[in-house]
Amino acid sequence: MRVNPEYSEVETLLYNPCAPGTRFGISADHLPEQLPADIEGFHCHCHCESGADVFQRTLVHIEEKFSRWFPQLKWINFGGGHLMTRKDYDVDLLISMMQQFHQRYPWLKVILEPGSAFAWQTGPLVSHVVDVVEDQGIRTAILDVSFTCHMPDCLEMPYYPDVRHAEHVEEQNGQYLYRLGGNSCLSGDFMSSWQFDHELQVGEEVIFEDMIHYTTVKTNTFNGISHPAIGMLHEDGKLEILKRFGYEDYRNRMD
Repeated sequence: MRVNPEYSEVETLLYNPCAPGTRFGISADHLPEQLPADIEGFHCHCHCESGADVFQRTLVHIEEKFSRWFPQLKWINFGGGHLMTRKDYDVDLLISMMQQFHQRYPWLKVILEPGSAFAWQTGPLVSHVVDVVEDQGIRTAILDVSFTCHMPDCLEMPYYPDVRHAEHVEEQNGQYLYRLGGNSCLSGDFMSSWQFDHELQVGEEVIFEDMIHYTTVKTNTFNGISHPAIGMLHEDGKLEILKRFGYEDYRNRMD
């Protein structure tokens, strides 16, 4: 059973599974004193690329809300979003927390889902500038990728990706400042604004860091836009293309 500790440090509401009105998890005030016989464990997921310190603070709320039911359980799953492979992640704190938790509840099997940790820094999305257009003082670098097709989180959440040699900025003026525009027919297929360290030229690469994991699972073929090719850059500098996508892939989804 998924439970809601009514506490999360995820700042963006659309990412926050504990936001008011959530459809994820049951709160403690809705649980009966005796759980149904087929409930063997609790699942709680309220992190997103979080450190052990966030988990430490969250665990206090989980125990305060739900420990009264722990004697009826066999396991507890603390969900995903634990970014254990990040360089500054406090692994020793996590180990200490889990050892102490096990001492308090030795019968509970503890499960963690480090999904984002396994898929951390797995590869970039490489695009190219096909044109630079300007309207009413706003310059847009048109790319051969699409936010709505290849990076939908950027429009839905919004999530601001890291762009190599550029910094995302709020102000709309400055040198080397560009909107990044996608190649679909959606007027809103763009994001503002990135300040580069040089003037963008047609044909040069614009690289979105750490995007391959979400691009491969969320990409779509809106109006026939193809998926990006998947490649591997070897240590000797050789680029090996593992898979290309074309119109047939779009057509076959409708067949």
